[in-house]
Amino acid sequence: MALTMLNELLIEDPSPPLLLCQLSKTAQLDALNYQSCFMQGVFAHFPEILFIHRTYNPRGKVLYTFLVDGPRVQLEGHLARAVYFAIPAKEDAEGLAQMLQVFKKFNPAWERVCTILVDPHFLLLPTLAMEFPTAEVLLSAFHICKFFQGKFYQLSLEQPVERVLLTSLQSTMCSATAGNLRKLYTLLSTCIPPAQLPELHSHWLLNDRIWLAHRWRSRAESSHYFQGLEVTAHVLSQFFGTTPSVEKGMTALLQYLQQNSGDKASFSLGLSPLNNHPPSDGSPESPKVEQLVEARIQYSLNAICTGPAAQLCLGELAVVQKSMHLIGSGSEKVNIQILEDTHRVQPQTPASCSCYFNQAFRLPCRHILTMLSARRQVLQPDMLPAEWTAGCAASLGDIVGSKWSETLDKHLAVALLTEEVGQLLQHCSQEEFERRYSTLRELADSWIGPYEQVQL
Repeated sequence: MALTMLNELLIEDPSPPLLLCQLSKTAQLDALNYQSCFMQGVFAHFPEILFIHRTYNPRGKVLYTFLVDGPRVQLEGHLARAVYFAIPAKEDAEGLAQMLQVFKKFNPAWERVCTILVDPHFLLLPTLAMEFPTAEVLLSAFHICKFFQGKFYQLSLEQPVERVLLTSLQSTMCSATAGNLRKLYTLLSTCIPPAQLPELHSHWLLNDRIWLAHRWRSRAESSHYFQGLEVTAHVLSQFFGTTPSVEKGMTALLQYLQQNSGDKASFSLGLSPLNNHPPSDGSPESPKVEQLVEARIQYSLNAICTGPAAQLCLGELAVVQKSMHLIGSGSEKVNIQILEDTHRVQPQTPASCSCYFNQAFRLPCRHILTMLSARRQVLQPDMLPAEWTAGCAASLGDIVGSKWSETLDKHLAVALLTEEVGQLLQHCSQEEFERRYSTLRELADSWIGPYEQVQL
């Protein structure tokens, strides 16, 4: 009797979805797992980042909504990114484990989940880590924003102060740079009474690992992202969160989902994943594709590297994004020029470059990242030394300090200068060559002495 409405709804669905239910002794819906064929297809294409949102109803039952996230996801429409609905029998370690195991059984792509975004009140993190052992669990920017908003209202601050904090929060979430996050942190420390400050957990603002998963979005994209999640949370709350009956709430939600199936058209437009082949000559990439490729590189850096390594490489990528670059292909090496000195990239694994950054740290430099961007590829784990891979606990200071060598520093400085001088001499006229060569000859003689012949 409890499932009559749900069963009638499923008959109308042309593609039979996954629906697993568990009833209580009173024939009420106790647990549920739901996924349509379309939702399963969306997750199979975009499994890298999983966003979990929880909605409570008046009976205390909780609806888990899994949504795909990340730079590759270009889906429009409310709940278009939703890929799974689940209601555990109990919100404890056992109930959550059972729910996740069902999800994994029907979604083989779960093994490709790299990051899981959750809300600050999610306490069953060990269970999540046990079921997704290779995924990193982070607080989501959206849930942190909602947490701060709720705290601002609870603290009953003066109206002007509350308005300033909410405005600053909104602005920071749409441009989550380290500087803006630090400013908001300072503002909270100034405006919130010291006794109440610990309730805000403002230290989250200084955890760069959280914001790296969000920072790739532009201001406009961030605003659109937060608005979309706000609407999604409102829809879930409207249908499930305000209805004591779990059956009626889920039936209304699934009816809404079927009536708004036009979202599938948006999905089909962005479904084709980028391949690893370079674009053919003479076919310029659109700005949107370039941004998507760079966003995928950012994500691969965050997923594969340690925090310090990602921080260094993202600095190099920022230079690439703001620069013009020229790429020439050779038989074995690729010449990369980013409006600076020319450097040579060895694309074969492990990729290497002649620049100082790569030689000193053995990390993907701006030239290697430019090559990956041009070929529409992403960073692979075998491109990094072991000490830089995710899971190695080392601070940036320790690694940079251990890698610095005065001898290497001098050698690279001389090598780069020598190469630059050689390039200038090769591409000048004969008259200019004689003049520059004479200058070098005089300089060498003045350093070492005219009695010892120095070969230039």
